[in-house]
This record gives sequence, structure tokens and C-alpha cells, in this order.
Amino acid sequence: MILYEVTLQVEASLADQVETHMRLEHIPAIFATRCFQQIHFDRASPARFRTRYFAQSQADLDRYLQHHAPGLRAQFQARFASGVRLTRETWLTVQSWT
Repeated sequence: MILYEVTLQVEASLADQVETHMRLEHIPAIFATRCFQQIHFDRASPARFRTRYFAQSQADLDRYLQHHAPGLRAQFQARFASGVRLTRETWLTVQSWT
């Protein structure tokens, strides 16, 4: 399993707008690409969020990054041109316990 993680640090005045946009528009659009099996959206504080995207394979993540990410990122950037700082990381699951 490949985990693609995006962390958002948001200016407090934008936090509610960003959370609403992520939950109702951005994440559903990403899920609709069918590149990810699961997506988790987490909040650490009122202005800090994390989205974890679970891909079955590196090929699925690569397909998302090549064909879908540029347009979705541009839409997000157009809506929130400032006030949101993002970090992106890719993780490979070594082992999991359930």
C-alpha cells in the first residue's frame, strides 16, 4: 500500500472555508479519480489538517500525479491563492496491524 499524505497549515481566518472545501469538493473530486482506495481527512488543530490518500500501488499514485493532480491543484490554488501552506509526502507501508 502506498500512502500519499498532504498536510495543510491554514491561516485561522480561512480554516472553516478550507475545511468545508476539502470535505465537500476537493477530496470527493480526488476520490472520483479512482486512484485511491481510501482517503482520510484529519484535523490536529482548528487550522492544521492532514489528508491521507491510500493507493493500492505506485502505478495508481503515479496515474493520479500525472493525470489528475495538476488540474486539482490549480483549482485549489485559484480558490486559496494565499493563506495555506502545504507539504506533501509519499510513504510505503512496511507492515500494518489490524
